[in-house]
Amino acid sequence: MAYRYWCGECGYRTPWLGESRAQELQIEHYAKRHPDVAPGGSVEKNRKKPGEGPGCLTTLGLVILFLLLAVSCHH
Repeated sequence: MAYRYWCGECGYRTPWLGESRAQELQIEHYAKRHPDVAPGGSVEKNRKKPGEGPGCLTTLGLVILFLLLAVSCHH
């Protein structure tokens, strides 16, 4: 699972990362940008693993669909 932490003080957000790394970046951000404020904000959870894209079947289906469209437009 991937996590993205949002700053409660500004628009900063971490990239989608593992929970501990995203939390570390959030803490570093607060230390640099909001030193007198305790880290806060919100956390988003993404059930996909970082870097996980569409599955092979989805990609194959789209390729076939585009080929069918190309053939139908040719005639």
